[in-house]
Order: sequence, then C-alpha cells, then structure tokens
Amino acid sequence: MGGRRSVRPQRGTTIIPIVFVHGTRTSAAIWDPQVEALAAAGHGTHAIDLPGHGSRVAERFTLEGALQAIDAAVEAQPVPPLLVGLSLGGYTSLAYAALYQEKLAGVVLSGCSTEIAGKPLRLYRRWSTRIADTFRPGGTWHVVADMLHAMHGYSALADLRRLLVPVWLVNGRRDPLRWGERRMVAAHPLARLHVVDRAGHDVNSHAPTAYTRILLDALAELTPAEVRSLAG
Repeated sequence: MGGRRSVRPQRGTTIIPIVFVHGTRTSAAIWDPQVEALAAAGHGTHAIDLPGHGSRVAERFTLEGALQAIDAAVEAQPVPPLLVGLSLGGYTSLAYAALYQEKLAGVVLSGCSTEIAGKPLRLYRRWSTRIADTFRPGGTWHVVADMLHAMHGYSALADLRRLLVPVWLVNGRRDPLRWGERRMVAAHPLARLHVVDRAGHDVNSHAPTAYTRILLDALAELTPAEVRSLAG
C-alpha cells in the first residue's frame, strides 16, 4: 500500500533488498532504471510513493505520513533493507533511520547534503505557499508548500550523528544542495561520499548507470560473502 511496485529476486537466496524513496514533485517511477538493474542482480526492491505524490497525489504530505510509508515498505522486506532516498526522500529516509536504524542494513542519501534552514528557506516557503494558494490543491506546488512546512526546523546533521549503520552520501557534482556534504561526512564515522560527474540534483536519473553501480558496491559491502557466492 502506498508504493508503486515491489520486485522480488528470482533466485532462491535472500540478499539485501532495497527500499527507494523519491523526491518532491516526482514519484516512485524515478527509480525504474535502478529497480530493473538491481532486480536483475538478485536484489528485491520496493519503490514507494510518498503522500502527495504519484499514486497518493490526492493526499497531503506530512512527515508522519512519509515515515509511515517508509516503515510499511521496510517492514515488508524479509531482512533489513538498504534504504535509498533522494532529496525530500533523502531527508525523510534519514529521519526514519534516526528513529528505526535497527530495522535497516544501511542508508544511501542523495541530494540532501545541507541543512534545511536559514533565510533562503523562509523565503522559499513563503513564495511556494503563495503559489499553492493560487492554484488548486491538487497542483504540484501545493505539495512543495506542505513539504517545506513539514520539514521546517529539521536537522539532517543531528539525525546523522545518531546513526550507527553505514551511510553513503551520493550527490551529483552540479547539485546546489551538496554544499554541506563535508559536514555531513564529518558527522558520521561510517559515511562514504560519492560525487558523480556530469550529474545534478536528480543524480540517479542524470547518471543512472553510475548511480546503480554505487548501489551495487554498497550492497556488496553489506551482503555476506557466502550469500553473494550462492546468489551468483
């Protein structure tokens, strides 16, 4: 419920599954290249739609609703999954991991390597709310206003410092939201940083092959060698 689709591995051996969480004004469909490649490699996948997006566009976005959607997908996996989030999906995945890291094998965070704070955010919140009030509630800008209100005051750094599970930060080199990535790496002793050339904010779409390779490498680190051998 609330997800676009789940793909189970075709092989008999259980290896680390992946839960994908998209960004603002997109949907689970942005993960299709990764879902197909990872399923072919034997990993179960589950790409969800957050409230206010995709199959749940009629709903209003709230952080609580997002966390519930992530939890439902995580709980549906046979073993603790790798949680992968982009932009809003990255922030909500990090917020989820800070609460329930015992349910996860690791976290990949993309397009969310800065704090959601400061004067630019306040101006953007005010501007997006006015646009949303001008159009019908079903418009895409309405969910932006909901998202900014829901995430106001959220500290990614504070939650990152709480984590004990492995963390990968994967950003496009042209992404303006990567300016805080060094502080993010410093906040977590197990954090790895990957900056993908010729990619912007939507790094998984701009460089799908490179992004999928990073995920496969992360999964190889998390999957025991004997399981990889059987699955291969």
